[in-house]
Amino acid sequence: MSKYAETPSPYSHQPQLHQTKSKTLVVGLTGGIGSGKSAASDWFAQQGIDIIDADVIAHEVVAKGSSSLRKIQRKFGNWVLNADGEMDRAAVRTHVFTHPEALIELESITHPAIREAAKIQLAESKSPYVVLSAPLLIEAAEAGLANLCQRILVMDATEDTQLARASQRDAQSVQKIKAIMVNQLSREERNRHADDVVLNENDLAALYLQLEPLHQNYLMLAQQLKFAAD
Repeated sequence: MSKYAETPSPYSHQPQLHQTKSKTLVVGLTGGIGSGKSAASDWFAQQGIDIIDADVIAHEVVAKGSSSLRKIQRKFGNWVLNADGEMDRAAVRTHVFTHPEALIELESITHPAIREAAKIQLAESKSPYVVLSAPLLIEAAEAGLANLCQRILVMDATEDTQLARASQRDAQSVQKIKAIMVNQLSREERNRHADDVVLNENDLAALYLQLEPLHQNYLMLAQQLKFAAD
């Protein structure tokens, strides 16, 4: 039996902590488009838990005047900037979509910056544990952020639910949403990497009922990690 108490969730694996150098419990939160990552992040934040959002960081590291944006400009040319000196995200997105090698070059610049920014936020955190939210935490190892996490929590939903939520939220076409889903892991593969899985098929109240026991377990694991480090 694990030395950690059993996670009170029917969707959780036997509790264990992946080894990292952090003395703070870091829970990696991920899931496919429309799975409810934002709703889960908001709930954890309401419990007083610090949220590190990889999407927010990814925008910040290429902000106007940033060192990462200057590197991108030197690598690809002035066309990556718009008239305001900010990154032309649409142009860059189109370019890397049609030039796979360019995506690798772009990520070689942005991923280390994302990881370092996340580590700074982690070091500054004061909450009992931290949730690190990253949509591609597993697929592309999102700047190596998965290696900062001791637990992986996956938000899961059926394809029909994902399509319905994503189209209502962003008014995107079903075809565009499906194209995004194709570039993400299958549900089965994503869940295989998870320590905890929340099946989010109903309303927010049902979601919160599943998150509460996980929260309590993370608080316990955070305490055990702290005691083990002392």
